[in-house]
Amino acid sequence: MRHTPTGGAGTSGTTSSDGKPVSIGAVLGLLREEFPEVTISKIRFLEAEGLVEPTRTPSGYRKFTTADVQRLASVLRMQRDHYLPLKVIREHLDAQERGEELPLPAPAPSRDLVEGVPEVGEERPATARMGRAELLAAAEVAEAELAEWESYGLVTADAEGTFGGDAVGIARLVADLGRFGLEPRHLRAVKAAAEREAGLVEQVVAPLRRHRNPQTRAHAEATARELATLSVRLHAALVESALRAHLQ
Repeated sequence: MRHTPTGGAGTSGTTSSDGKPVSIGAVLGLLREEFPEVTISKIRFLEAEGLVEPTRTPSGYRKFTTADVQRLASVLRMQRDHYLPLKVIREHLDAQERGEELPLPAPAPSRDLVEGVPEVGEERPATARMGRAELLAAAEVAEAELAEWESYGLVTADAEGTFGGDAVGIARLVADLGRFGLEPRHLRAVKAAAEREAGLVEQVVAPLRRHRNPQTRAHAEATARELATLSVRLHAALVESALRAHLQ
């Protein structure tokens, strides 16, 4: 389904001088007038999330209309000014297509980083801490299992012996893998790869965090989350590709 224009000020309402659809590179140039941190990877990510649907030429190249550019600008603006997750942004855009207008939250206050904002579907803020007994109960694992996972660095406690909110999900995944015979020692390579990927993400967002514009610095967190999502997707695709190669 092709999207209709969503309006919004700040980005040029035309794509080319003759009104014809343009390439993703041209779209990048148009958007960077208002969003200097936007990248081609970001535009592709938003397309993968279904927030914009450019047409494709017979050769497979993307072509963006004026409506597509306006829609992208609206998405980026809601992320920058209101820190809305993509799910909520999609709801706002869908409402606009129906001729409705959902109220937006007040612009977020300027600050160095957005802290304590839970991810979509997250049961608790990432900054929340839990005790050992709480983690054991939430993850439904035994003390011996948790101790072994800690010895391999898969789950870590701070100096006060508390765990981050993401420890529950990690513990459950490690336990699920264990049912297939994958022991903690086998997962050290997975943890090492995750740390390397996190380092790559940090290299990308570090310049945003050092930016003089507070909103650009705050946008670093959203960028980091999107890069993490893309990294996970790439990892999954590579694993599937490797498995197919082994099965042939």
